[in-house]
Amino acid sequence: MITEQQVLSALGKVQEPELHRDLVSLNMIKDIKIQNDAVQFTIVLTTPACPLRGQIESEAKAAIAAIGAKQIDIKWDASVPSDARIVGKLNIPVKSTIAVASGKGGVGKTTVSVNLAVALAQLGARVGLMDADVYGPNIPIMMGVNEQPRTKGERIIPLEAYGVKLMSMGFLVPADQAVIWRGPMLHSAIRQFLTDVEWGELDYLVIDLPPGTGDVQLTLAQSVPLTGGVVVATPQDVALADVIKGITMFRRLEVPVLGVVENMSYFLCPHCNERTDIFAHGGAHKMAQQLDVPFLGEIPLDVAIRVGGDSGKPVSAMNADSPYALPFKQLAQSVAAAVSVLNANALQGELIAGASIPIVRR
Repeated sequence: MITEQQVLSALGKVQEPELHRDLVSLNMIKDIKIQNDAVQFTIVLTTPACPLRGQIESEAKAAIAAIGAKQIDIKWDASVPSDARIVGKLNIPVKSTIAVASGKGGVGKTTVSVNLAVALAQLGARVGLMDADVYGPNIPIMMGVNEQPRTKGERIIPLEAYGVKLMSMGFLVPADQAVIWRGPMLHSAIRQFLTDVEWGELDYLVIDLPPGTGDVQLTLAQSVPLTGGVVVATPQDVALADVIKGITMFRRLEVPVLGVVENMSYFLCPHCNERTDIFAHGGAHKMAQQLDVPFLGEIPLDVAIRVGGDSGKPVSAMNADSPYALPFKQLAQSVAAAVSVLNANALQGELIAGASIPIVRR
């Protein structure tokens, strides 16, 4: 008869592909049940958005079959590792903070932020989306929410859409009014969005930064440890020149660079499926290689994505299986995997602040 020790010994030879350690030493195995030649157990992933779950499953089943099991039933759970620096600096139950930035405006950064957050939620994560673009908040429009958040005592209750908790200056200021603030007021607002909002327990807080490298970025880095940063670019040379600024900013603020994503990368004709590289192609990929940061993927230029943003119906939520939503799902998986690696390594004291990290591509 198969024993629990045999099961653990077999699974101890199966490695988590991104952490490069075995499932047992990572405490990813629980609830082992054995009946004759039938084995059941649970694998606890480091993120519900794990991009390599299929590989882990096939290798785990092969390992258990090798010890004589005829029936193998794997159940799944997820426990996202926490960025311990957040708890040390702010008393908020957020495990990871992901800043989305761009060196310049007009590259679709908020579109990427919205669909990244929604895709993470669709994959089963607990997600918040904070609009840090105080002067030009677009999250309310793109998420289709125009209410004012209520309060409970001195706490602000975030609004919610598509399974994502939301906070934006756009919920607090009428759409026809401009926010004209100096640095100290800006600092106070960003701090309040972090500490006075009842976010609840989140696996990921996605923060949509304003374009450029100004006060908000500095305020955030001083207020809360940012687990990692994503830089959004388009393929044109004029946009790519600003990628360097975004990556340099993160490195100077000692924020690990999760990678670069190329938005509006290509146009896929809805009638003939012919691909057209309207703004050239591959520039962000080449720039990522030159700067030694991961390339997170290509997002197409498409009417469905634009309409989704304008109508408050993100393509990641409304057309999750479409070829226009799939790149956002893949982006979410890559970002979640990178964050898991960072947090797991940090627990072992292996994190080098400001360094870029490798991402396993599917």
